[in-house]
Order: sequence, then structure tokens, then C-alpha cells
Amino acid sequence: MRVGVFQFEPKFGAVRENLDRIAAAIRPPVDLVVLPELCTSGYQFTNHYELEELAEEIPSGPSTVRLTEIAGKTDCTIVAGLPEQDGDRFYNSAVVVNGDGVLGTYRKIHLFYEEKDFFTPGNSPLEVFDIGAAKIGVLICFDWIFPEATRNLALQGAEIISLPSNLLMPYCQDAMVTRAIENQVYTVVANRIGFEARGGKKPMYFTGNSQIADCKGNVLYKGSGNKQEFHVEKVHPTLAHNKWITERNNIFEDRRPEFYESISLTLNHPNELVNDDISN
Repeated sequence: MRVGVFQFEPKFGAVRENLDRIAAAIRPPVDLVVLPELCTSGYQFTNHYELEELAEEIPSGPSTVRLTEIAGKTDCTIVAGLPEQDGDRFYNSAVVVNGDGVLGTYRKIHLFYEEKDFFTPGNSPLEVFDIGAAKIGVLICFDWIFPEATRNLALQGAEIISLPSNLLMPYCQDAMVTRAIENQVYTVVANRIGFEARGGKKPMYFTGNSQIADCKGNVLYKGSGNKQEFHVEKVHPTLAHNKWITERNNIFEDRRPEFYESISLTLNHPNELVNDDISN
């Protein structure tokens, strides 16, 4: 199948303009397109009124409707990040849509930095979506640093892990190569470019370098750090069914879950805070 990523610089608050750019960029033939995190709205909110204005209900919101139309015209499945409103709660979400409508929604479970001031941590399960050409799992940006999330999706049968992102730190792309190797799945990172510095806040510089890695950790594509790019790569999802590392080692069959129980326990002491400047 053909997997595409579109990295660009969303303009904050310009939902229609951002969707127009997405529509103009996606060119068939392509089967799956992954877009950045919060790609319809922009990222750096300064107050809750902005979030209330830009967040939408799923599936009835205009962004989801437009993305469905784009998917139908280009005959593909789209994974796109957007702010979601559900009653009085707001989520950093990703929708999975094709021309027939919404296949599913994922709400980001690991919130990063000031996202905690605006969004509710996700309450939707880690889920695998069958898009016909492949089974895909969806995570969002900072979820990358929690290997349990990717392993959960792989154990559910995901062949491709899609990661809409607004990455600031330089580690994720390399880490997603590791996620690919340790789970023997494809990983697709769609990151944005540019920067935002709104309301007197520190500038946020986004790293670009969108990436597609195969089941052995080979980087099939890596985008630039600062240019708008749409790229399509051919992949073979059935290769993700092979979990053998050697003729005697299978990454799933060799697991010893009885020794991992503490991984899901809640720590009974506060985390030590590290005051790093995230713009560095």
C-alpha cells in the first residue's frame, strides 16, 4: 500500500485555510495519509476562549466533514489531529476518516506541557482500526515516549502506527525507529514545521523531519526540518506479521508478562520536576 505524510505550518485559528492547504496537498494515488497534531487549529492556545472557538464535535464538526470529503475525493484514509469538544470537555484528538465517514477517534492520553492547562487527558481506549489495506494504530505526539502505548497497539494487531505530531524535542523521530524495531511494525510520524509565539509566551519551534520507518527500523523517508512536504512511500503491512528476530526468538512469544506487573502500578511518590527549557 501507499502511505503518505503531509508536513506543513498550520496557521493558528485559520481552520478553513489549513483545510484548503491539506486538500491541495494530497495527491492520489495514496491509501493512507497522516497529518500533524492539531493541524486544523494550530497549537499554542493562550486562553480557553480560543479553544472553545476552535474545538469541534466529532463527527458533526466542519473539519471532520471536510476531511471526509477530501478522503473521498482522493480515495484514501486520513488520520488528522484536531481539537475536539465533547460537552464541557476538550480533547487533543485524532480522527480516522475515509470517504464514507469517521472510522474512529483517538483522544491523546499523555498530555504535554501546557496542553494540561487546556485539554482533558484522553479517555478513549488504545484501538486498532482496520482500513482495508492495513490495520493501523493511532497515537499523538508525546505518546511516543511511553513504549507501553505502542506495544499495546502492536499486541492488538496493528501493522502501522500513525503519530500526528507537533514535536518540539529532538528525540521522537529516533525513538519511533526503536518503536518500530521493538514491535516489528511500521511507524509514521507526521510532524509540523514553523513556530508559534502567541500572547507573549515562549516561542515554540517545531522540528519537522516527518518520518516513515519500516518493521526493521529502516527509515524509508525523512522530511526536511523546515519545508512543507507531501511524500508517499510504498509499504508492505503484512511484513508486520513476522515477529521473529532470530529463528528461535519471537518478540511476542518470548515476552514474560508475569515480570512486568509493576509497569502498570501508580507511583506513590511525586515525580522529580526538571526545569528544562522546552524551546532548546
